Amino acid sequence: MATTTQIPAAPAPAVHRPKRRWGATAFGVVVLAVMLFPLYWMINTALQPDASLVDVGPVPTAIDFSGFTSAITEQGTNLLTSLAVALGAVAICLAISAPAAYGLAQFKLRGSRTIVFGTLITQMVPGIVIANALYSAYVDLGLVNSYFGLMLADASLGIPFAIVLMRSFMVSIPREVIEAAEVDGAGRVRTFLQVVLPMSRNSLITAGLFSFLYAWSDFMFALTLNTTDDVKPITLGIYQYIGAHVGDWGSVMAASVLSAVPAAVLLVLSQKYIAAGITGGSVK
Repeated sequence: MATTTQIPAAPAPAVHRPKRRWGATAFGVVVLAVMLFPLYWMINTALQPDASLVDVGPVPTAIDFSGFTSAITEQGTNLLTSLAVALGAVAICLAISAPAAYGLAQFKLRGSRTIVFGTLITQMVPGIVIANALYSAYVDLGLVNSYFGLMLADASLGIPFAIVLMRSFMVSIPREVIEAAEVDGAGRVRTFLQVVLPMSRNSLITAGLFSFLYAWSDFMFALTLNTTDDVKPITLGIYQYIGAHVGDWGSVMAASVLSAVPAAVLLVLSQKYIAAGITGGSVK
């Protein structure tokens, strides 16, 4: 009777777990700590309103919110002004840059690459040069010390970036989708509003967010295009606040913390849209 020889099974391959790169992790933690230290010190000083800058301890022993109360009372109107101006700038920026990006992406326009390159060049012009040129034009148009004038100026900061960003996304939209909408009877405007814009949601949110941040943090236009206190955003308010409350650094830092909250909240809520909007046009 024949016997069968059993061949021993081959040993399972060893699983090599990747070594943790403790060095890179430690370096990243150090870099992050250095970048976040000014924010921590700002919050730390805001919670110690009775101490001068040289007397502020590394950790607040007795937390005091009186600096935030003073900042809200004296800078609350400026925060609302910044919010109104930033939202208006976002609306103007998207209303101009979205159609421009669509035209540059889907229409075979002569010199479209030159237009895109020129749009990028405009971001290299120093802000003070633009502000001085705008002031002369604003005086003739009667837009100095006005909400709409500051909205227009702040929108100009985000329009070049928004056009380049949304164009890179709209280029990747299949031409067949647009042609199908046109075959169904939709004109160019209806196709743009009902087909292209919904498909470009991520890039729209990303462009709108960056436009909001540009307008929210603007100081040059706010200082140059306003000669009265009728329109005073939070950046200009903090600038004047430092001069008037140079001994009360707790209130100054509290106002700075309050001015950073809206931008931080928006970044946290829209981070997934930002990642998708920036990388959406990179792969067709």
